[in-house]
Parts: sequence; C-alpha cells; structure tokens
Amino acid sequence: MARSGALRLLAGVRDGLSLSDQAGALKALSSADQARAGRLAGAVLRHNARADAVIAGYVSRKPSPQVADILRLAVVELLELDSAPHGVVDAAVSLTRGLGQKGQAASGMVNAVLRKVSAHQGWADLPPQPMPAWLREPVAAAYGEEAAQAIEAAHQAAAPLDLSPKPGVSVEGAEPLPTGSLRLHGPVQVSALPGFAEGDWWVQDAAAALPARLLDPQPGERIADLCAAPGGKTLQLAAAGAQVTAVDINPARLKRVAENLRRCGLSADLVAADALDWRPDAPLDAILLDAPCSATGTIRRHPDLPFLRDGSGIPALIDLQSRLIDHALSLLPPGGRMVYAVCSLLPDEGEAQIAAALARHPGLTVEEPALPGADPSWITPEGGLRTRPDFWPDKGGMDGFFMARLRKAH
Repeated sequence: MARSGALRLLAGVRDGLSLSDQAGALKALSSADQARAGRLAGAVLRHNARADAVIAGYVSRKPSPQVADILRLAVVELLELDSAPHGVVDAAVSLTRGLGQKGQAASGMVNAVLRKVSAHQGWADLPPQPMPAWLREPVAAAYGEEAAQAIEAAHQAAAPLDLSPKPGVSVEGAEPLPTGSLRLHGPVQVSALPGFAEGDWWVQDAAAALPARLLDPQPGERIADLCAAPGGKTLQLAAAGAQVTAVDINPARLKRVAENLRRCGLSADLVAADALDWRPDAPLDAILLDAPCSATGTIRRHPDLPFLRDGSGIPALIDLQSRLIDHALSLLPPGGRMVYAVCSLLPDEGEAQIAAALARHPGLTVEEPALPGADPSWITPEGGLRTRPDFWPDKGGMDGFFMARLRKAH
C-alpha cells in the first residue's frame, strides 16, 4: 500500500503538485503507510537521476512515465534502502500489471530489469541528483563548483529534524547544536516526542531559527513578523517576551500558527492581510521580514521543488521582496531595526537585495551579526549572514538562508 501511495505522489509531482499538497492522495492509507509513502517518494526524488542512470543500462527504450516511476522506486529500494530483492521485484511487477493492458505487456521487462539491478555494482559512485540548470549555474557562480557539488550531496542526504526549544528545555536523544537548536536523526514521530504535548518546543530548521535570534527580541518590544506562516519565528519572538503581531496573507496558514501558539502556551496577534497593505496600530520597535522567495535553500527537505519550478518566477519574487523591504522600513521609527531573511541560495534574493536597499535608503545601515554558534565564515561582505546546505556536513547540514539586520537612521 505504501508503494502505491508513493507512486501516486510521484505522479502528482509530474502533474505539478508538491508533495505537501497531496495529502488527499493518501487518505485511504494508514498513518504508518502514509508516512512510509512520503519517505519513499522523497527518496525517489532525491535519487531520480541516479536511478535513471542505472535503468538506462538495462532497457533498450525509454519506458512510459508510470513504468519509469515503478522502476525508479524499485531501484532506490534495492540500491539505496537495501530492501529485500524478492519483495521489491515482486511488488514492482504487481504494480506494473496493475496499470492495465500496457502494464501487463511491460511486466516481463520490469521483472527482468530489476533482477539484474538487484546485483548492480557502482551505485555509491554515481553523482548526486543535480540541481536544475536555472539554479545550479548561479549557485556555482556565487560559491564555486566544489560548493555546488557539496550542496547537491547535502540535498541527497535529506534533512534531520530540528527543534527550537523554549529556554532551558532539552529533549532526550537530541543533539544540541552550536546555535541553540536541537537535532534528532532518523525517522521521528513528532507528536510522540517528549515535550510535544507540553509545548516545550516546535519544529524549525536550525538555519530558519537564526533570523529571529539575529533580531535579538527583548521582553515587551512591539515586533511585527511579516509573512509569518508557518510561524516558527513568531513563536521564537513570543517566547522571548515580545509583543508580536504576525501578519500573513493566507488565513489557512495562520490557523496553523494559532495551533502552535496554543500548544506552546504563547500568544501573538494574528492578522490575515497582505504585508504590503498592513500598517500597525501603534509604533513598532522592530520587524522580522521573512520574505516570499524561491525556497531554493530548502531542497534537502523539499526534494520535489526542483521538479516543480523552472526559475521563471524569480524576477517577480525579487520585485516583491524589494517592495516589501521598502514598505517594512516605512513602518519603523527612526532608529528601528529590521531583519530581512529569505530561504534562498540565490544572491539576487539575498545579498543583492541588501545592497539595493542600502542604495535606495540613505542612512540605512547593516549591523554585523554576532550570533552564538554561528561560524564567522558565514558573514558576507555586506554584513549579512549566509547559510548553505553543505555547512555542518558532520552534523547533517542546514537549510540555505540569507539574513541581514538593518537599522534605520536616527
């Protein structure tokens, strides 16, 4: 059942749907099979090109998309996940026959190919799934070819589970990270972890936790979290004692923020509005702007992203980011501070945005980050902070982010 669910998810990605948008495709499965289907689909997407390279050595012509997905799934199970060959091959043949008349005709080929694949050598020597050209070219230009390859390796390795704890909270079995987050490795059922029901922590990648720490919220400060959903940064600000207004254009996503606030015993004012139109009722001390972006820094946890996007929307995102920066700065009093952040690997969405903002706003300054646990090499010439998936390779990496703390002139 989990395998058929994984194939439904892969077909959905081919049709332009993200994995997270396809919960309905797995409704008939048990919770355990839903989780396994998601893991299998993610593994296939992370190893798609490697699986295709193996399959190409054993077929005389390109299989149909449905059969190709079955073969990829089986190859990844056999060579990456070390599943028992007999069960994998039998399941793949059965799934192929279930495709109808054309599947019946292809089942013999699938059986023959996978029996050979089960003895295949050299899987570990194949290069990782490459980033698409629209992303790889600017990444390699910005950070170098060696870094681009390391980022691809980090994407293939997937992401552990990171938690942002309330002050003084620890979680049994979790690795404390230098920047203050906690990390768990291997499959984890989040709701079964100690401290979940008590609201002691929330799920948030270690890099995603840095912008709120860079803002350095103080008790009683009035802070706006613009483009706030899914809400991890709102929770950080509230846990620090700030008076938080979380603004997001999507009411449904704000409901998730509200649920996490309730679970964690924290409070914030939630406003469903376009951040470009919103203005506060009273003066603000600070703003956290986690702007809409290409999300290219999150591929290690969203392996479907490279299959869904072609880079064509980035110019519009860059324009939106610039307008959001300008609007957010207009909401701050003289001397107010703002952190701008994007979960993107592209300098045009990060470093270049800060350079352009400084040119547009005389007197605006960048305050060099001084974050506990952050490597000094992460600091950019502009005074921002750049994280990448290939950082902390011995610990499991982190998402790609750019962030900078800006100060308005007095």
